[in-house]
Amino acid sequence: MVCRRESYRVRPASRGDLHLIPALERAATKRYGGAGIAKVYDSLCMTAEQIEGRQHRGRLWVAVDRDERPVGFATWSVLDGLAHLDEIDPIAERIGAVNTILVAADGTLEGSNSDGFGFLENLRQAAPQWRAELGPVVLLGAGGSARAAAAALVDAGVPALRLVNRTIARAEQLAQDIGGPIEPYAWAQCGAALKDSALLVNSTTQGMKGQPALEIDVQPLPPTAIVYDIVYVPLETPLLAAARARGLATVDGLGMLLHQARPGFAAWFGVEPQVTPELRSFILADLAS
Repeated sequence: MVCRRESYRVRPASRGDLHLIPALERAATKRYGGAGIAKVYDSLCMTAEQIEGRQHRGRLWVAVDRDERPVGFATWSVLDGLAHLDEIDPIAERIGAVNTILVAADGTLEGSNSDGFGFLENLRQAAPQWRAELGPVVLLGAGGSARAAAAALVDAGVPALRLVNRTIARAEQLAQDIGGPIEPYAWAQCGAALKDSALLVNSTTQGMKGQPALEIDVQPLPPTAIVYDIVYVPLETPLLAAARARGLATVDGLGMLLHQARPGFAAWFGVEPQVTPELRSFILADLAS
């Protein structure tokens, strides 16, 4: 894409965009064909099947101009980052993923994971009344976000972490990997898990824009419970709306996104950023556009 002083918008690619991806690759080859780059583009051009597969998995985004014409695209592949790093901090190793890589003075690559930090900092900022010792926590889901949240909650000292997942074997594996007072529950046992819980956390994608709603009854929760949904699009998910209707305290997922970026920013630029109302408003305006 040739950069000009124009406004561009980035969005997920639609099926109608797919036929334009090869043309954009060829245009980039023509524009930036010097220094051997053309050869690289020629060897890495995606097939039609690869383009369609990446779009289907949500790994293909396009930049569009004011007339909604694609002018550039971005795609990526998921790699086993842990296999390419020289050092991995204990938290990242325990979670099984890294989201921050720092190049040390000697050139070695150091990996860390700040998702758990972001999860906990958001909870403490949005619900300062929460303390780990207040009671059991119910965590929905057993994916990557759940692993980070579980590690953070266990390390914070929660007395019990009730891990509810549709596939009980996956919950059991997470409990074994993370350690601590994690109790796997089948999805059908969710109501029982909620009783006397101080905190409910949704770490699944259910309730996210474009995904099915999270079908869960918050009635068994005590009136002092806090409900935390890591989804931030929409900002108020059906789960949070149901919790508010019951008068429960709620925490949305936007703060987790912002707080988890703090350690990486500080490591790369030497400045500790703060999550302020102004920053939150700026991101919300960007999401709305």
